[in-house]
Amino acid sequence: MAVGPYRAVVRAGEWLICSGQIGIVDGELEHGLDGQLRRAISNLEALLESEGASLADVAKTTVFLVDMDEFEEMNATYVSCFGEFRPARSAVAVAALPRGARVEIEAWAYQPVR
Repeated sequence: MAVGPYRAVVRAGEWLICSGQIGIVDGELEHGLDGQLRRAISNLEALLESEGASLADVAKTTVFLVDMDEFEEMNATYVSCFGEFRPARSAVAVAALPRGARVEIEAWAYQPVR
């Protein structure tokens, strides 16, 4: 779901580039880091599915955190959402995120055009 003047997902050849997703549903942020990250990944999954892809196609994610003290909690939630599949990942601290979110995730997925 785009919360600004951009496309939420763009196909560039065999790549799907997904804009950062926050844990928002029906205009409201989920509560807590765990809830926000789970919803953000669910939103990411919906974007991928709209293009015929899935989380299993994700090659790289970037996770943005407002508070690096939540890094371990983020890791635990991330693993529970992605399971044994582990795309490459960066995690960076930021001063603030849209709508007061605590976490945001963006992704690149590889999906050959069929």
